[in-house]
Amino acid sequence: MSIPSFPDDRAAADAPVESSPVEYRVEEHIETLRVRRSPKYSVFLIAGAGLGILVAMILTFAFNGTGDTSPNTGLVYTSSQVFGFLALICITVGVVLGGLTALLLDRMLAGRTRDVVVDRESVRAED
Repeated sequence: MSIPSFPDDRAAADAPVESSPVEYRVEEHIETLRVRRSPKYSVFLIAGAGLGILVAMILTFAFNGTGDTSPNTGLVYTSSQVFGFLALICITVGVVLGGLTALLLDRMLAGRTRDVVVDRESVRAED
C-alpha cells in the first residue's frame, strides 16, 4: 500500500480517514494498595564500601610501619600490600555497617505506611 503525498497540509486534513475494524475493550479495577518508602540497599552497601576504602587509606598512611620486619615471618611488607590487607577488612566491615544502617532505616520507615486507592485501567484490542 502506497502512502499518498499531499502538496500541503490543507489537502492532508481534507483526506478521508479510514475507519479501523479493531474494537477496544476497557476494563477498570479499583484496588487498594499499601505504599511505603524504603531505602535503596545498594546505595548503602556501596557507600559502606567507599567508606571502608577511605578508612583503609587513612590507616595505611597514618601508621607507617612498612619498614619494620614482621616478627613472625621476618618479611617486610610494602605500603600497597598493607593497603590491600586493610582494604579487605575495612571494605567488608563497611558493607556490613551500610547494610545494617539500611535495615534500621527500613524498620523505622515501615511505620509510615499508608493505603492508597488506585483506579487501574487496562485496554485490550479485540479483533
